[in-house]
Amino acid sequence: EVQLVESGGGMVQPGGSLRLSCAASGFTFSSYDMSWVRQAPGKGPEWVSAINTGGGSTNFLDSVKGRFTISRDNAKNMVYLQMSSLKPEDTAFYYCNAKSPLFPRTSYWGQGTQVTVSS
Repeated sequence: EVQLVESGGGMVQPGGSLRLSCAASGFTFSSYDMSWVRQAPGKGPEWVSAINTGGGSTNFLDSVKGRFTISRDNAKNMVYLQMSSLKPEDTAFYYCNAKSPLFPRTSYWGQGTQVTVSS
């Protein structure tokens, strides 16, 4: 059974930090690109960051560049999103996504973790 389980969310004050983790199982994790996608209340999904299979290439939403980092540990089947200098506009449900870089681009999603940035 494929599973992506996010953890590490919570409430933090503006300027604070959180590290989200995503534990993967049931598929060949090292063969999948990994992403974080968020959805704020009343808004559509927003892609945040991605990392390729080997971890050598990363990309970020412009509004989080310099504040967020993404990393992965293929030996542990884990992907992380380190979030710093958090802003109220970062408040959202954060989802972990695995997508194969090969046709048919099979994709898996986690159940999400809530991040709330508020004073």
